[in-house]
Order: sequence, then structure tokens, then C-alpha cells
Amino acid sequence: MTSRWTALADLGQSVWYDNVARPALADGHLARLVREDGVTGGTSNPSIFSKAVLESDLYDDDIRAASESDSDAQVFERCAVADIQRACDVVRPVWERTAGRDGYVSIEEEAALAFEVEPAVRRAHELRALVNRPNVMVKIPATEAGVAAFARLTREGQNINMTLLFSTERYRRIAESYVDALEARVEAGEDVSTIASVASFFVSRVDAEADRRLPAGSPLRGRAAVANAKLAYVDVFEQVFGSDRWTRLRAAGAWVQRPLWASTGTKNPHDPPTKYIDELIGEDTVTTVPDATLDAFRDSDAPPPSRATVRDGIDAARADLEALSAAGIDLDAITEQLERDGVRQFSEASEKMIEAIGAKRQSVRV
Repeated sequence: MTSRWTALADLGQSVWYDNVARPALADGHLARLVREDGVTGGTSNPSIFSKAVLESDLYDDDIRAASESDSDAQVFERCAVADIQRACDVVRPVWERTAGRDGYVSIEEEAALAFEVEPAVRRAHELRALVNRPNVMVKIPATEAGVAAFARLTREGQNINMTLLFSTERYRRIAESYVDALEARVEAGEDVSTIASVASFFVSRVDAEADRRLPAGSPLRGRAAVANAKLAYVDVFEQVFGSDRWTRLRAAGAWVQRPLWASTGTKNPHDPPTKYIDELIGEDTVTTVPDATLDAFRDSDAPPPSRATVRDGIDAARADLEALSAAGIDLDAITEQLERDGVRQFSEASEKMIEAIGAKRQSVRV
């Protein structure tokens, strides 16, 4: 049977796997997702790697081979780079078939660089060189410093995944920075057809934080995230990439920076498990999905989606955000808090990853 996921490609949406690590590579899971579900890319982070290192023995040989002089961070880097290289190779046929529009795998910069422009720029170039695959994207948090680093890196021809994005206004700055950087390349006579980027707009975390601030039983619970994402698509993506400026860049071979829906696993047990998939299907978008969401959407008895949904209920989305504001829910404050929390969580995940490597180094010596 044809997977329900393949219907999204016909509607202009790509599906990326949000659990790239060695277990999914060693047993052919990622390759099956590409072959059977139409998955066209992937992403990873230290939390995913930490879980994989602690729960499998697939990294043991690499860890055992590390020299005494290698730091735990260096061992982690080698393991992560090897996994991302392998994942890039799995989806490279997609990258080739789409002429570089799709078929990417993301590797994340260290959270410690989230507030420093120059180190973030240097590290992105280092990671790109280490992976040494044309279809790698480097993840950079969408902080103020991250936006500045992104503008530089895009101007320099790098493929960047702007992550930890919650605010439509921050998204507008990122999208406009992308256009500015590509225009500068065109004016300098440089190629723009080899540059791709996504803006990873986090979804479920917005609902979780808004619901925490709403009284029990409020009809506004569970409505902030989808409304926020829909307006990001209509008010930012469609405006920026429907402009005359973009028409000229498209003629020069440029690819749009696609919105990527991240954090799509539901956190409220009362929500349908595919809530953030069903309501955000749209042309020129990406949805990233963990295994539970992949399985839930594939196994649903509902017919495959036959039309885009991201533009549905735009007036209702605006009304929801207005009602939230009237109820004292400051969405700007929420998105600022989520950005700070996200960077902290990324940093904690990195520390846990290094600890996992250290623990495994001790155990494999026994």
C-alpha cells in the first residue's frame, strides 16, 4: 500500500525525519522511510545522539578506538559527523533529483555559540567542511546573534537551518536577511542556485507554554501554536517570497527559504497525535517528524490528505491570537521565553551528550 505520507509531496510539502542517529542508519530505517514514506531529509541534535549512545552499542567501536588524548567532545564530534555523512548519502538521490532544493540533513552547532556571531560563523564553516557533503545544513539558533551569523553565512554560500524559531517577527527578519544575502550575491555575479535554507518554526512548544498560562477549561487552550504558524506562512513567507524582489531572484535560480514545522509531536495527550501535521500542510514547506508521529500519520484510517490546509481558517487564526491577547496572554513574551528556554535546553542536551560519551568510554574499557 502507498503510505499516506507520500500524499504530502503532491501538495508541495517535504517530510524530514527528526531522529537521525546511528540506530536509524544501521538497520536501514532511514532508507526505508525514504523508499516507502517519501521522506526526503532529516535532522538531528545532541538529545537524539545522547539517547542513541546510551541505549545502543553501535558507537562502542568508535569510542573504544579513541585515543587517551581525545576529549569527550572530540569523540562526540567524530561520531556525529560520521552519522550525518551517512544520512546525507542516504538522501543524496533526492538532492540530485531536485537539483538541490531538497534532500538535506541538518547538524547542529553548539548552543554555547548562540549569542556570538563570529564563533557561530566559524563553526558553521568547520562543520560543513567536516561533513563534506553538498547536502548538509548547519543548524543555528534564531537568536539575535544567530540572525546576524545567518546573514553572513548565506552571503558566503552556506546552507543554513535556522532553528528555535517561535516569533513571526523574528521569522520576517530571517526571511528578509535571506533575500538580502542572495541579492548581494547576484549583484556580485555569484551563483545563488546552490544555496538552500529552512526556517524551523517550532509549534507544539508554543501551545504548551500558552496553555500553562491559561485557566483550566479555557476554549483558547491548544489554539496558539497552529494560529501562530499559519500567520507565519501567510503574513511572512507568502509576502516575502511573493515580492518583486523575490521574482528577480527566482529568475536568477534562487530557491525559497522554506518554513519547516518543528516540534510536531503533540504534548497534550488529549490532542490528536497528528494535529500539527494535519493543520499545516502547505506548498514550499517542510514538516519534521519523530517516529511516533510518523507512525500515527501513516497508520491513520483517514484518507490521505488531498489539499493544503495551512491557509485554512486564517481569519479564525487572527481571532484566536487576538482573543489570547485579550485574555492577558502575551505571545511576544511567550516566544522570548521559549527562545531562552530552547537555548538552555540545547546547552543541557550538549552537556548530557558529552557525559554520555564519557560514561560509554569508561564502560567499553572494562
